Amino acid sequence: MSFSVNTNVGAMTALQYLGETQGQLSQTQSAINSGLKVANAKDNGAIYAIAQNQRGSVAGYQSVLNSLNNGSSSIDVALSAGQSISDLLIQLKQQALSAADPSLDTASRQALNANFTALRDQITTIVKNAVFNNFNLVDGSTNQIQALASSDGTRRVTTLAQNLSLSHGIVTLTTTATVSTQAKASALISTLQTSLTNVNGALAKLSAGAAKFSIQATFTQKLSDTLTAGIGNLVDANMAQESAMLQSLQVKQQLGVQALSIANQAPQTILSLFR
Repeated sequence: MSFSVNTNVGAMTALQYLGETQGQLSQTQSAINSGLKVANAKDNGAIYAIAQNQRGSVAGYQSVLNSLNNGSSSIDVALSAGQSISDLLIQLKQQALSAADPSLDTASRQALNANFTALRDQITTIVKNAVFNNFNLVDGSTNQIQALASSDGTRRVTTLAQNLSLSHGIVTLTTTATVSTQAKASALISTLQTSLTNVNGALAKLSAGAAKFSIQATFTQKLSDTLTAGIGNLVDANMAQESAMLQSLQVKQQLGVQALSIANQAPQTILSLFR
């Protein structure tokens, strides 16, 4: 064994091990503070890259969900409008049937006609007000509504609009229809029944579209949750394991400091050789 005051191999070795312990302790403390075993590319470049790509997909699916929810809301508004129009058509048919009675006097027919025209005009009001996010699926202003269906934006979910305005193919009742006479009332009964049948058919189509949006939204949410769980498996720290590691490293650090202190005292034994 050689003795040197210039080179303290023992201290150098102790310092090397203490430095390694300090690095491990710093990494463990970072994992505990952030909750992540891979918080940045320096921790593990490959895992970090994979996690970032998956985070990008999750962010994309959040946009998809927002798009689907907006589309669903527009369809829900259209469905509400269609249901109200269907109810109004039933009432209008009832008024027309009553006005078709040849035994009615003039005053009664006028009262029925006033009620009929008020109900008729209410259809137009409902159609105009059935707007969500600047989309109206029942006034003929748009042919369809689309929503995102994939995080890369290449796929769409589509639902066709249904024009429920008066004097159109679905609602054949005109904006000037009245039951002011027995003949007019009788002629409107079949028109109102056709309109009612058509509106109910349109409601079925809108309902099918709403189901598509809902199914896609449910799937997207599940997919997003699965990806989020996968990211957690890649980068989340096991806090129980990190806590145990912290305790171990702290003890190892203290021992390293003591070992370095002992190694630093070794050169002083050289002094005894000169006594």
